[in-house]
Amino acid sequence: MRYPGRTHVFASCQGIMTKMKTLVFLGSVRESTPPRPMRLGARVAKACALQLSEMGIEVEIVDPLEIDQTPPFKPHFAYSASRVPADLRGVAAKIGAADAYVAVSPEYNHSMSPALANLLNHFGSSLFSYKPSAIVTYSAGQWGGARAAVNMRTFLSELGCLPVSAMVHVPHAQDVLVDNGTFAADVDEERWKGYFGGTFRQLAWWAEAAKAQHQVTSPTEAFTRDPSQRNAP
Repeated sequence: MRYPGRTHVFASCQGIMTKMKTLVFLGSVRESTPPRPMRLGARVAKACALQLSEMGIEVEIVDPLEIDQTPPFKPHFAYSASRVPADLRGVAAKIGAADAYVAVSPEYNHSMSPALANLLNHFGSSLFSYKPSAIVTYSAGQWGGARAAVNMRTFLSELGCLPVSAMVHVPHAQDVLVDNGTFAADVDEERWKGYFGGTFRQLAWWAEAAKAQHQVTSPTEAFTRDPSQRNAP
């Protein structure tokens, strides 16, 4: 699902006005159980996309239910170029073209969701590297999935898309958001928008900085390319 962004654009170091592109990874594939069946994660992902779009950032949600991840597990980079499945090839292209990422997850045993880990593990770190990410967690209960964020910081850092310091946690998400990702009528919408906005402004700042620096020098000129080059003597 695409959210094209409205008016705002970001300036590169050369003064060229460019639109930022962000992917929102939806880290859930299941519906909540009755009596109130809903796909809670989809509400949170849509809320993220709407807030980013209002900042003028082009957004697309990556939904694992829309991608054929046929078992057994085989990541995008393990295929020869001519045999990469179309779904994986398409998502890989979007990851490579994006300037920033938002990872949305519930909490499973104090960790990120298996659905999000499985989705992201299909793609190599070279697609994500030297770009920022933001962490958004949620729950039906009071903690907002905050403990999952601890695990997500290490995971996203290893992918190379370093998380910004601010995060979003949404407790009782079923009462805060409705199906289309807008805020429920009985919550303080402005406070919630300010809360999301604090994290996403950080994300946009770092994304703009990284995008500008990419135009100055390639990361491969400043960093080692082979993991063995990082080994101690």
